[in-house]
Amino acid sequence: MKHTPLFTMLAGAALAFTIAAAPVHAADSSKKQSSEYPNTTRAEPKLDLKSEKDQKALQDAGEAFNNGDMAKAAQLLQPVIDKSDSKYAKAYAQYLMGNITFKNGDTKGAIAQFKSSLDNGVLPNDTYFNEMFTLAQVLAADEQYQASLDTVAKWRDQGKKETADSYGVQGLDDYNLQKYPEAIAAIQKAKSLTDKPQNSWNQILMASYADSGQGADAAKMAQSEYEKNPTDSGLMHNAGAILLQQQDYAGAIKVLEEGRTNGAMKDEADWILLVKAYLLQAQNGGDTKAGGAKALAVFDDGTAKGVIKPSAANYKLAGDAAMIGENDAKAIGYYQKGAGLASDGELDVALGKVYFQDQKFAEAKKYLTQGLGKGVQHKGQAYMVLAEADREMKDKPGAITAMMEAAKDPDTAAKAKEWLRKAGVGK
Repeated sequence: MKHTPLFTMLAGAALAFTIAAAPVHAADSSKKQSSEYPNTTRAEPKLDLKSEKDQKALQDAGEAFNNGDMAKAAQLLQPVIDKSDSKYAKAYAQYLMGNITFKNGDTKGAIAQFKSSLDNGVLPNDTYFNEMFTLAQVLAADEQYQASLDTVAKWRDQGKKETADSYGVQGLDDYNLQKYPEAIAAIQKAKSLTDKPQNSWNQILMASYADSGQGADAAKMAQSEYEKNPTDSGLMHNAGAILLQQQDYAGAIKVLEEGRTNGAMKDEADWILLVKAYLLQAQNGGDTKAGGAKALAVFDDGTAKGVIKPSAANYKLAGDAAMIGENDAKAIGYYQKGAGLASDGELDVALGKVYFQDQKFAEAKKYLTQGLGKGVQHKGQAYMVLAEADREMKDKPGAITAMMEAAKDPDTAAKAKEWLRKAGVGK
């Protein structure tokens, strides 16, 4: 089951784990008691690695892997996987190959290698359980969250071990399965087991609070984490995003402006977030003129710094801010820039509405017609403004034609038909 997380950065941050190769086990390593999983009831298997050739290939492959030479490591491992008589050699080679495959970006291929290696059943306990935990993480990376969750449960049950990282993976899985109470409990458990919690755990916890209707708790946590390190860009973004979602516009502006001052605001998304915060504050009971001006000041500053890039969406946002701030001239400028980059006619229609408001009816008709030709979502509304522009220019036939188009849109049909009735057209 897939959904949209609160934080766009969540998935990448939460899945940032490192997979390291396990040491190669000598033929007599079965005599050693597992050091990492001392409480497991799984019996240490007897290793059947007798070939010096296989052992050297595994050792050389492990060295190449740790030195970052994935091509050499894979070249050494494949013959072992294909031809070795040793079940251990095959299983361990597949474990290393799974690591290489994952690092090369083939997540599903890595999962297949890990599963085959584990199914072999001959790996020593430390390697076996470490590989199982790696598989849980890779399954999460492949968005197989239930399979990842099941693998963590199996790892914990058979290995008789609990770690902060295992609860971190569990929390990620639960969050993406929309099991928010379980995700909250898992992340809280993870944080209780270490004095160095991962930043991604806090993101999961905050998102779980927010998506389960506990937005106030999410906002409180986000602010607390941000205040501990106000120069951290990620923490600033999280706090600003949650406060904005909670409609605490002043709080979001405070956090984001502080980040703007101290250099934490680096990404375009954060600059746009601040523009939106000023715009939303102005639209929801604030000083519209002052709010619009502040939004534009941020937009222009970000554009001048090269952080805010030219796009239809960005120029539309700036044009909307200018309209809220009662600055029609600036709105026209932004909408015109955006219209040239847009794939539809929405900004042309926006331009037409500004010109209509300024009683420049010929220009209004030009851009409304242009926008309708490119395609817009709310055709009826655009046709109604076009009809009024035609009426102001004493073009009654044009106005009637436009209003008849507006009558075809369910959203504007009633008003358009009433207009036509009063104009003596139709019933």
